[in-house]
Amino acid sequence: VQLQASGGGLVQAGGSLRLSCAASGRMFSNYAVGWLRQAPGKEREFVAWISGSGGTTYYGDSVKGRFTISRDNAKNTVYLQMNSLKPEDMAVYYCAASLSHARAYRHEFDYWGQGTLVTVSS
Repeated sequence: VQLQASGGGLVQAGGSLRLSCAASGRMFSNYAVGWLRQAPGKEREFVAWISGSGGTTYYGDSVKGRFTISRDNAKNTVYLQMNSLKPEDMAVYYCAASLSHARAYRHEFDYWGQGTLVTVSS
């Protein structure tokens, strides 16, 4: 599967953005898909992941209650709705996928898209 993330940009603190991760390839619904982010000088951080069916989601503690991950398997796309953005959310956001939901549960992914930059101004 090939992944392409989009939707990043500049937003004021308190604002919202929706990221998209478009996938090419077959059997997209078999893949768990996650979002991870990396800010300059910091380690990569898990944000959220969603099961292939979309029925199960997990979030990192820093985004719970503010971010929502969803997917539309008919469109081969996973979304990350980000609300109440904070300056500390500023990072490059990557989408990633794995056929193994067990690996996704451990935040381990096998296929990666290019990142999309989210900038939050205070």
